[in-house]
Amino acid sequence: MAGSSQTLSEVDRRLVAAWAADCAERVLPLFEAASPDDPRPREAITRTRAYARGELDTASQIRNRFGGGSAVRDVASPAAAAAARAAGQASAVCHMGAHALGAAGYAANAARLAAPNNPHALSDEIRRQLAHMPEPVRAALATLPSIGTDRSGPLGPGLLASGEMLTIIRKLQAEIARTSTAEDKHDQVDVS
Repeated sequence: MAGSSQTLSEVDRRLVAAWAADCAERVLPLFEAASPDDPRPREAITRTRAYARGELDTASQIRNRFGGGSAVRDVASPAAAAAARAAGQASAVCHMGAHALGAAGYAANAARLAAPNNPHALSDEIRRQLAHMPEPVRAALATLPSIGTDRSGPLGPGLLASGEMLTIIRKLQAEIARTSTAEDKHDQVDVS
């Protein structure tokens, strides 16, 4: 049985896990301000980083990835809940690489929710995420199917493919595709 196109290879999942952890960690203070005694999202990010470094195997990380999930239910702030979801999505990258886009999407949404008077908060955070995306991560994420087109993973119908998250992930994927295409054209020009 073939795996989902949203899974990515283990090497690529470890690469994108580090970037997903960076995205989630950037907004983690929003959660920690609302729930300072709840370590679950930070622990999820710590495990994600350990997985990215090869210190945790996929099976053990999968067993532990849901540890921070209930933290979302324990906060009233929408920005804090989005930050906790970003950490949860980052920790799920070990299972499917497409969760990295979920981590980035929820992190960008957390930034937007935390700055309701800043109409540029969302686009600024997406730009920052893309600017800090290493080329191997960009290349791996560029292989993922467009959100809503493949039912076999987190980019299929569900929370990521609806509402604000759908819009955010579409923007991320469009920019990844645009910059990947530009890199391919640049590489082709350099070769010939």
